[in-house]
Order: sequence, then structure tokens, then C-alpha cells
Amino acid sequence: MRFCRFVFTLIACAGMATFFLELAAAQTPAPTKAASGAVAAAPRAEGNLAQVMRGILFTNSNVIFFAQGKDPAAVKPAEDPSSSTDPLSDTYGGWVAVENSAIALSESANLLTIPGRLCSNGKPVPIKNADWPKFVQGLRAAGMVAYKAAQSKNEDKMLDAADAVTTACMNCHVKYRDVPGGIAARCM
Repeated sequence: MRFCRFVFTLIACAGMATFFLELAAAQTPAPTKAASGAVAAAPRAEGNLAQVMRGILFTNSNVIFFAQGKDPAAVKPAEDPSSSTDPLSDTYGGWVAVENSAIALSESANLLTIPGRLCSNGKPVPIKNADWPKFVQGLRAAGMVAYKAAQSKNEDKMLDAADAVTTACMNCHVKYRDVPGGIAARCM
């Protein structure tokens, strides 16, 4: 009799466990799609390489280069910092702007590896070339050097950081931008 009671108890416990698991599953909301019906999309290239360079890398590099010879903390805020187009004088100006620009450089390395991005001449960005990932990693690393230097608020460290950014840019530009034939030959 004891054995039967034990078996009955096990069966009852298993049944209750199944019931509670099914109840929990029923209460868990089903995955939903976005309002547009789209599921998470893979990164997509919108601008060409020159647009990304001019819109993100060039402008943020200039903030890094500014800090190698001048104190960003000495930049006076704009009359209306919230509408300033100068990152050094906007709401997040000074050294914070330098930090933000350094992070933008480092993060933009991801944008340079998105499949489908084109060079300004219509040719694909050479993401499959053996040297491209090395150049991209150099940019990412230079951005982080600049970020650490900006956090230190040390102009000497900013000189080293600006040199790291210049080197990262030039490594790639020498092969893919500054080539004979002008824009038509860029990105080969």
C-alpha cells in the first residue's frame, strides 16, 4: 500500500508540475512584430563611404585634433548650446565633446564593415580585402586611445591620440583614397 501511495504522489506531483509549466507558458506573451510587421533587420548601408567619412569621421576627428593644442574646457558655450552646431560649444561641449567624438570614431569602425556599402565611385567597399579589417581595427583602436586621453583631460596625451587617429586614417587613405586617378580610382 505504501508503494502505491508513493507512486500516486509522484504521478500527482508530475501532473501538477506539468500543469504549472503549461500555465506559465500560456501567460507568457507571444513574440510580437513591430508595428510595421518587420522583424529585427540586419544592418544596412545607407550612405556611401565618402558620406560616412565626411559626416562622421571627418567632423569627429577635427574635435580630436582641436584638443591636441587647445583646452576644450576653455571653449565658451554657445549662446544657445542646445542648438549649437559646434560640438565643443554645445550642451555636451568641452572635454565631453572630445570623449564623444572619440567614441564616435571607434563606433564608426562598425559602419565601415557593413556589407553593401559603396565607395563614391559606385564600387563596393573592399571589406573582403585582407587589409581592410586591419585598417578598420586601427581606427577602432585609435578612437579608444583618443577616448582615454580625453578622459584624462591631458593635452600631451591628446597629442599622442591625435597621432594615433592620423596614422589610422593615413594607413587606409594611402591605399584606398589617395591613389592616382582621383575619385574614379578610390576604393579600387
